Amino acid sequence: KLIAEHENIFIISDEIYEHIHFKGKPASIAGFDFIYDKVITINGVSKGYAMTGWRIGYMGAPLFIASACDKMQGQITSGTSSIAQKAAKAAVNMNSSATHQMRDEFKRRRDLVLAKMKEIQGLKANVPEGAFYVFPDVTHYFGKKFADKKIKNATDLCMFLLTEAHVALVTGEAFGDSNCIRFSYAASEAKLIEALDRMKKALALLK
Repeated sequence: KLIAEHENIFIISDEIYEHIHFKGKPASIAGFDFIYDKVITINGVSKGYAMTGWRIGYMGAPLFIASACDKMQGQITSGTSSIAQKAAKAAVNMNSSATHQMRDEFKRRRDLVLAKMKEIQGLKANVPEGAFYVFPDVTHYFGKKFADKKIKNATDLCMFLLTEAHVALVTGEAFGDSNCIRFSYAASEAKLIEALDRMKKALALLK
């Protein structure tokens, strides 16, 4: 209702994880008819259809915005291959129930990762309701040391785990919380178990 009151405010809604959602049904803000023409919906096939490397996305927007974007895109990006376009069209036109098996598998992996993280002292994680990441708070390790390595922040911890456990993680600073790290569970169960076992062993070295 607030958006509807202001003529020059538009909403950009990133809905790339539309099909990877574990609790309830996600609502698109474009579903509210009184602001439908003020919403720019961004989506793609990378996540929900496991087509990350195809680099296909799409937008739903009022025609004047879509036309302006089309004009810009024509000058700053190269054309997507015809086979990628055909594959993306087939993906978004198929019955969305086909994505449920993948969604359910991600939920199972999420639960596995959270259970393994509970075995590691100092990791505190909320239960994510979608996507395929866990974002644990790692402040427990700040100030701790191993050999000549002192952990001052999440970036230091990521580097420590890369060198000592050979597990690649991303610091939370890039995602709005410098006290956290991002752990992706878009990998096989065996690799997730191995990664978390390595992390547990490496983190135990920090005193």
